[in-house]
This record gives sequence, C-alpha cells and structure tokens, in this order.
Amino acid sequence: MMKRPAPLKGFKNYLNKRKPAITEVVREPTAGGVVVRRDEKTKEIEILLIQDAKDRWTIPKGHIEPGEGPRDTAEREIREETGLQQMKVLSWLGKINFRYRRQNSLILMSTQIYLVVAQGDSDDLKKEDWMNGIDWFPAKEALEKIEYEDIGKIILLGLKKVRDAGI
Repeated sequence: MMKRPAPLKGFKNYLNKRKPAITEVVREPTAGGVVVRRDEKTKEIEILLIQDAKDRWTIPKGHIEPGEGPRDTAEREIREETGLQQMKVLSWLGKINFRYRRQNSLILMSTQIYLVVAQGDSDDLKKEDWMNGIDWFPAKEALEKIEYEDIGKIILLGLKKVRDAGI
C-alpha cells in the first residue's frame, strides 16, 4: 500500500512549482495583413501564411516602430517576413487583442490587421530565418491551418470583402 505524502509537503511542492508573480504589464502594439491573391490557373483566392518558430501558421505581422503608423507597419512587416515587394492595402479589417506571459511580465498585444492584395511576382517568397515555413494556400485550407481563432475570423471578413469587391 502506497503512503500518501504529508499534506504540508505537497503544499510546499506546489508553492515551489508556481510561476513567479507578474511584476509588470507591457503593451505591444503590432500590425499585419491578410495577404491575398487570385491563382491564375484555378482562379481561387489564395492566402499567404507564415509558419512561426513553434510551427503555428499565421499571418505576417510585427511590432509598430516609434513614429510609424499601423498601416505602414503592416506593409513593412509583409515585405520583411515574406519578401513580397509589391502590394496594395485595400482596407482595415479589424483589431485583435491577446495576452501572454513572458517570465514575470504580462504582455498585452493588440494587432491592427489590413486586407492586402499581392501584386507583381507573388511567387518570389523569401522567409525570414526564424520562420519554419511560408506558402500560399487556397482560402479554405488556410482557414484550416490557422491556429488562432481571432485571426481566422479576420480572414473570413477579408474573404467577404474580396468577394464583394470582385477581386
């Protein structure tokens, strides 16, 4: 018969395994884009996704630099993360907020997201070193790959705007 640990010892173990208390709250404004194009052969709308270092598929996005507006950030981050140089920002799609913990900091991230149409040679993609992947996906497949529910909802809104605009 196994002996149960003493309750006090179990409580001490619990206290030792706890994460340290949060000592600061950091706001991180970011911006990015749902980048779309129409496949020349199938005429299907495709969405450009990047695969982050944790193998999660998402949209290109990044931190807003001092003196930079969200729309400019979205364009810059798309260029940096994908290699796409020619694009047209069609409209603002919305803002998503999420939070996560980084050591003893609570990070409050807000992301402004724009609908962006790729122009020029959209097959010439160049991912950044920290990424595990980058690719164009048919819209339905892109929605299945996205692991962030809020981004999936923004993509759906973008697809509706694409259909309404006849792109």
